[in-house]
Amino acid sequence: MKATLAIRPIAPLPDRDTAAVGASLCLAGRPHRPFAAAEVIARDAGGTRRRLVSAAALRADPEPRLVELIARIESPRAAIAGLSLDRPRIMGIVNVTPDSFSDGGQYVDSAVAVEHALRLEAEGADILDIGGESTRPGAAAIDVEEECRRVLPVINALVRQARVPLAIDTRNSEVMRRAAATGVRLINDVSALRHDPLSLTTAAHTGLPVVLMHAQGDPRNMQEAPHYEDVALDVYDFLSERLAASEAAGIPASRLLLDPGIGFGKTLAHNLELLASLSLLHGLGCALLLGASRKSFIGHLTGAAASERLPGSLAAALSGIAQGVHMLRVHDVAATRQAVAVWEGLWEGA
Repeated sequence: MKATLAIRPIAPLPDRDTAAVGASLCLAGRPHRPFAAAEVIARDAGGTRRRLVSAAALRADPEPRLVELIARIESPRAAIAGLSLDRPRIMGIVNVTPDSFSDGGQYVDSAVAVEHALRLEAEGADILDIGGESTRPGAAAIDVEEECRRVLPVINALVRQARVPLAIDTRNSEVMRRAAATGVRLINDVSALRHDPLSLTTAAHTGLPVVLMHAQGDPRNMQEAPHYEDVALDVYDFLSERLAASEAAGIPASRLLLDPGIGFGKTLAHNLELLASLSLLHGLGCALLLGASRKSFIGHLTGAAASERLPGSLAAALSGIAQGVHMLRVHDVAATRQAVAVWEGLWEGA
């Protein structure tokens, strides 16, 4: 077992209550995201040990690994696809698929997909994520040429018409390559560049930023009894490994966003534990993306169908930004934009 040392910032403080320098932890270079305390977690072959400590006491600890972790937690994150990360950014979902779990078939026509994307931009999306292959639980892989046939006409049109950057949601290196040549600014890979053996090299050669997402298993089988020793630490370790692999391939940490993969090989309990532990991931030193919009865990908690999960989606989004998430991947852009604006206004003006 890999030995893991991690810090989970807890006890967020309102902006006006930020204590003197050295008495709080601030996430990712954001002074308006102060935390008063932390959980320090150590895991090795002997088990897992957790302790709660004040931010001031943590800063006073001379342990070099803790000093390095604090530096990674607090370091400012570089802009991604031309977007500064000094405030939460919203990624609008454009599924050009017949079988996505929430809106499959609604935007499979290229012209309709373009119209939908431009509507999301008008509602306040900072970036548009174009995907041509469903990765919902139980979904089968599709031919790369079919995936390109779905997404490339939409990307071509949006490069000319949209003012915001575009992302390509794909697991396949050839789709990444063609989409990058067409003008996308970000690669979003639910397999963290593992599905296609050429993905790491291809992504590095494009020079684009990349979203690395955690998933246990393949979409066809990922919900068949997923198991973790400790879901938050296991996801942390996985993303740490994929971060190292990406850097070795020539993709620097400054060009990476990390996504815990809500709903990808996880039970309801796993998803809820991850959502409660998002601040832990700041210790990896990268920007964070959260995709919880309309996910099935909301249905498991409330009984709501996918089309009726906006309130639950907003609750998850606000939990994410409270823990310093940099980007929210959502279906409902206008509602999310409004909820984030109110939350930030209330929190920072409290």
